[in-house]
Amino acid sequence: MNRKMALIGVLSTLMSGTALAQSVDSLQVRSWAAACANCHGTNGHAQAGNASLAGVSKDDLVKKLMDFKSGHRPATIMHQLSKGYSDEQLNAIAGYFASIKK
Repeated sequence: MNRKMALIGVLSTLMSGTALAQSVDSLQVRSWAAACANCHGTNGHAQAGNASLAGVSKDDLVKKLMDFKSGHRPATIMHQLSKGYSDEQLNAIAGYFASIKK
């Protein structure tokens, strides 16, 4: 009986850790996206003269970010910034902005 209780305790701990990791991941993505606010506005709602990111298709954002990262798309600073993130991080950031209403 004690072994079953110990196993249940371990499984509960692992499951709560998974939920915590998912929560931290979404907070982490928001943190990465916050770095974009300097040019693209809070939550991707840019002021006139800058590109808004909120509500833009995830696929379009990923393509642009990857093109900046690879150097295929000219930029003043985005090619440098995008190289600071992994492809997975850029994908997550694009998903974050795509999920925000315009």
